Amino acid sequence: MAAANESEERRAQKSYWMEHSKDLTVEAMMLDSRASDLDKEERPEVLSLLPPYQGKHVLELGAGIGRFTGELAKQAGHILALDFIESAIKKNESINGHFQNTSFMCADVTSPKLAFEEGSVDILFSNWLLMYLSDDEVQKLAEKMIKWIKVGGYIFFRESCFHQSGDSKRKVNPTHYREPRFYTKIFKECQTCDDFGNSFELSLVTCKCIGAYARNKKNQNQICWLWQKLKSNDDRGFQRFLDNVQYKSSGILRYERVFGDGFVSTGGIETTKEFVAKLELKAGQKVLDVGCGIGGGDFYMSENFDVDVVGIDLSINMISFALERAIGCKYSIEFEVADCTKKTYPDETFDVIYSRDTILHIQDKPALFRRFFKWLKPGGKVLISDYCKRSGNSSKEFTEYIDKRGYDLHDVKSYGQMLKDAGFQHVIAEDRTDQFVEVLQRELDAVEKNMEEFIRDFSKEDYDEIVDGWKAKLKRSKTGEQRWGLFIAKKH
Repeated sequence: MAAANESEERRAQKSYWMEHSKDLTVEAMMLDSRASDLDKEERPEVLSLLPPYQGKHVLELGAGIGRFTGELAKQAGHILALDFIESAIKKNESINGHFQNTSFMCADVTSPKLAFEEGSVDILFSNWLLMYLSDDEVQKLAEKMIKWIKVGGYIFFRESCFHQSGDSKRKVNPTHYREPRFYTKIFKECQTCDDFGNSFELSLVTCKCIGAYARNKKNQNQICWLWQKLKSNDDRGFQRFLDNVQYKSSGILRYERVFGDGFVSTGGIETTKEFVAKLELKAGQKVLDVGCGIGGGDFYMSENFDVDVVGIDLSINMISFALERAIGCKYSIEFEVADCTKKTYPDETFDVIYSRDTILHIQDKPALFRRFFKWLKPGGKVLISDYCKRSGNSSKEFTEYIDKRGYDLHDVKSYGQMLKDAGFQHVIAEDRTDQFVEVLQRELDAVEKNMEEFIRDFSKEDYDEIVDGWKAKLKRSKTGEQRWGLFIAKKH
């Protein structure tokens, strides 16, 4: 029965694309009347997310009429463009056949007969393909993909999630608008072995929404992923710690219950309103939120000040929640899984860089602040709240706490000096520990007051961990060992 359903699924998808391939235009392929304008902005953005592919072997699945084929062919060593609609791949060949390094194939990615040599592909690229496959077909194709690419090679794919984006009229629509975490889970759990018993898996390099759609259509449902094939025992330490220990999905929801809807940082909406007011945001400005969590601060800034926000976080789970919370919101917000110590932006990209209780995780703060300085426009501002410590020696207990969490803490004055050393002026470094204590106490009181509800929705263990954690933070803060700093600085 399952096989019959799968063949029925393929027939439905083929019929759908035969219908939408009568006019072999960008509008037909993107299913959108604004396709030409979107394409001008979107195509370079998608290509910019790829790792270097000069001289590399690229396999493009679901290539269509070649919107990306020709661009990839300009640098690739060889590209094989594949699509299951014959008229589309023929149109692709008529447009891009002059590239000597390009081959074309009409084939269905779900066909058991489709096979490539293991470890033969440097980069596997697909744009809007998996959403036209059943869940089982996505799983089986992922298992093939990891075998086809070389160790160190990459898989890039982009899909429409949650809901339709294009405005083309459709008699039927067999597209699967899934939640992003579906794709993340399947590829994260993918493994393969070689003939020598070595095990390989996929490490997520980035997952983000396409900015062109966030800016022009105010939707965050166009999501792309970049994975790298690595040995299973290769270290992916900190991200794995965040997603498997500190910020498991259940842990994030637990923190949100304490901090308030959309927030996983001290004081939730209350401190967000207070601190954002200090930035004097103006409509049209561009904000980078480093360690954006599940996006509450970004939604607040975009909705109330009409600014464009880019929110980045190293935690895959955090960004998954942020993307889900963005469904239906009409703001210009982009969310991305990214490491702020490795991410690059052009100089003078942002008007504001905002970060809440995140940079405590970063060991080389001076280098990060120099990056912030370069990314800001002249006159741009940075606002950071962060855990700090008192000057002088710390107790053995507090030192063990810092080491266990992998934090890098400084006293408030030294923290401010690092911003000055990075080139910032008008640096304000405020010790907000008294406010921190007040907020912690209020949050703890609320959790204890609603104990039964908290335990019902989570567990007794979750309740105890939160209560014990907040009491420990209160104790450390009241004795003066743990501090909380607010830092505001300007680039001239």
